[in-house]
Amino acid sequence: MSDPHHSCSLSHQHSESNASHSHEHGNHNDDVQPALQTLIWKQIDFENIRTLNELESDMGAKIVEKPWPLRLNAEPMLESDADEQLLMFVPFTGVVKLHSVLVRSSEHSSAPRTLKLFPNRDDLDFSAATDLQPTQTIELSQTSEIQDIPVKRTLFGNTYNLNLFIEDNFGYGVTRIYWLGFKGEFSVLNREPVEVLYEKAANPKDHTLIQGVGDVASRHAM
Repeated sequence: MSDPHHSCSLSHQHSESNASHSHEHGNHNDDVQPALQTLIWKQIDFENIRTLNELESDMGAKIVEKPWPLRLNAEPMLESDADEQLLMFVPFTGVVKLHSVLVRSSEHSSAPRTLKLFPNRDDLDFSAATDLQPTQTIELSQTSEIQDIPVKRTLFGNTYNLNLFIEDNFGYGVTRIYWLGFKGEFSVLNREPVEVLYEKAANPKDHTLIQGVGDVASRHAM
């Protein structure tokens, strides 16, 4: 299958660049409940998640919004449209020190295989994601278990958003993903101290004189 809107990305070959990237396999265990303080979920800006080449609109956002207890549910499911590639943009509501990416797919050949991560970019399309060197490349497994894939924490210590480029799968025409999650540490972006400083630095001309005080001051000055 082909798609004019990102056929340019499919024409590039990356056998050499892929060989140079570090590939990491995660631990697979559906039974482990992540510690509450490490599972990033409420801190995701769900409304601004974008997914390119998804078959059905907003399915990318829905598999991220699916909470941990429902991670094994078959629906909703993200499926690619014109070919096997997917490009997701996931913004956070603050700063994340990312520890790992969690993925659930299947044992089918539609399972994603090569995942490339690009933090703190909001301008990626398929052409750029194909041509640029990712911050980290991960080789996923063909399994229905939860894959918990560690990232290089020094490279993802101040993550405001994350782009996930599914470059290929295990040979099927389209890619299917059932759940996507993140683990890490979250810091709120708090601008309150700046606002307080502005409030304290008020203009004296904005203050109303107490009745009589201004007149007394004028008489003494005469």
